[in-house]
Amino acid sequence: MKKILFTGGSGRFAKVFRLVKNKYRIEYPSKKKFNIESFNSVLRYLKKSKPDYLIHCAALSRPMKIHEKNISKSILINIIGTSNIVRACSQKKIKLIYFSTNYVYPGIKGNYSEHDPVLPINNYAISKLGGECAVQMYKNSLILRISMTEKPFIHKEAFNDVEMNFMYHEDLAKNLLKLINHKGIINVGGLKNTVYNFAKKDNQNVKPVASKKIIGKQFPRKQTMNLNKYHKIIKK
Repeated sequence: MKKILFTGGSGRFAKVFRLVKNKYRIEYPSKKKFNIESFNSVLRYLKKSKPDYLIHCAALSRPMKIHEKNISKSILINIIGTSNIVRACSQKKIKLIYFSTNYVYPGIKGNYSEHDPVLPINNYAISKLGGECAVQMYKNSLILRISMTEKPFIHKEAFNDVEMNFMYHEDLAKNLLKLINHKGIINVGGLKNTVYNFAKKDNQNVKPVASKKIIGKQFPRKQTMNLNKYHKIIKK
């Protein structure tokens, strides 16, 4: 039975993923035992654990403002932390799966393929792209550019002028293990929709709002991705 090490084991996605039945042995080490901010901590744990795969889900994400107010923390966790994992995986020859974001795309034209140029829309996306740069140097790796959120939609308002491919954690959790033997980059998400139309399906109390009202400027409106590669894999 092959073994997976999963970072971010106490996070929102991991709590859902733990419920999925699978054929793997999966470890969810604590931050104390597996501190991604320390290369020595990461390498020491991998030497002992000897996983076949490492799914790197741990990241600094919310609130988004933290990536503007505390760039040092954003860099340390999302860029340096990811780089530490890449270095250790390359030394121990472990397959690496990295959770990135659809926000690395410019959000101008929509329907972005994995080969389209990237232009991160905020500091969070910049930090995740920084992690991607390290991951792409290691050929035994897979980058998932994901558009995902909790179910039901947790916010009181949702953009009615921004199109995305939001999916719920449950949707990716059931398909993630179908992806891990692939390499390169895969866009991952759900059906094209405005954020508001997506949100109101499971949260009737959510209110529509223009992005400019919330963030003070026009948010990139066309953030949808081309998901052909993802759909082809999960249908097999």
